[in-house]
Amino acid sequence: MKLLQLKTTLHQFDDCADFAKEFDIGAEDLILTNEFIYQPHFGALGLGADVLYQEKYGAGEPSDEMAEAIHANMKGNYRRIIAIGGGTVIDLAKIFALKNVLPVADLFDRKLDIVKDKGLVLVPTTCGTGSEVTNISILELKDRHVKLGLAVDELYADAAVLIPRLAEGLPFRFFAASSIDALIHAVESSVSPKANVYTKLFGHRAVRMIVAGYREIAEKGPEARLPLLGDFLVASNFAGAAFGNAGAGAVHAMSYPLGGKYHVAHGEANYALFNKVFERYLAQKRDGAIAEIGTVLADALACDLVDAFRDLEKLLAEILVRKPLREYGVTREDLRIFTDNVMTRQGRLMANNFVPLDTADVMAIYEELY
Repeated sequence: MKLLQLKTTLHQFDDCADFAKEFDIGAEDLILTNEFIYQPHFGALGLGADVLYQEKYGAGEPSDEMAEAIHANMKGNYRRIIAIGGGTVIDLAKIFALKNVLPVADLFDRKLDIVKDKGLVLVPTTCGTGSEVTNISILELKDRHVKLGLAVDELYADAAVLIPRLAEGLPFRFFAASSIDALIHAVESSVSPKANVYTKLFGHRAVRMIVAGYREIAEKGPEARLPLLGDFLVASNFAGAAFGNAGAGAVHAMSYPLGGKYHVAHGEANYALFNKVFERYLAQKRDGAIAEIGTVLADALACDLVDAFRDLEKLLAEILVRKPLREYGVTREDLRIFTDNVMTRQGRLMANNFVPLDTADVMAIYEELY
């Protein structure tokens, strides 16, 4: 049984120029990024690489339409794809490292041969996805109004680069949503049936680091995050290693219909589902892996085990207010459609649940959050 797979070389730099020099970025590279990130940090370096700004091709979560529009403007044969950005940029860049990309829907339906023919360097600028060390790309297929994941080893990056100063300009709300996403990666993967001593090593450590950071932010205010960004980036990376191997479960599965139809940011959509999914788990079983992660939380929160998930919910509310589903525009009819989507299309993720959840469980969770 395979326990852990990490195929990506990790790097960290204090300065963007040092990164550019060591990686010898030049004319054979394509940089996919955002202008508000690239210009202040890399614009004066004269790198010579082709640069495409993701926001020129659409806003929000990554989609097949966005990917195809960007692909149309890619010139020639690149040596490497270098992504500098958040989850949208990174998920798009992963598929551009492949030889066969179009049509994107066929790629995600596994109708195209999956061959990696370019190097891939991923530089995260948020503290959440951990995608720089996973083999997963998640896109919305617009015609189907659904988010799907492609998980193949060809999507592993050759190098992941952590540069904490790139996250300094991230508005607090986006920092909060992305780092909560990392926390959920760590917690979900820790209770997955695929979890093992190695994935828990990463997941439990990520939980401790993120909760410690949140407690300091709750005490001192949003600006307290700035000296902690390096820790949050590392914690996100740890969580990515954990869930990239052990998998995420119902929280992610149930968030995808919300993100697909109402374009709710991935981390915020996960946050909307997190507490109720774990309440449902705990109602069925309180020992085993959920007690292990509860003990980690209790220690990090300085509370009793019985209060761990409740006190975590209170702490998260100080970082980001959780909204009911109806505030995103969700209707009661959507709840039935979302439930059907989860039960028929998200089997890969639902197989990672701590305890089985059936159609009635999923519908009840959505109704409780409505």
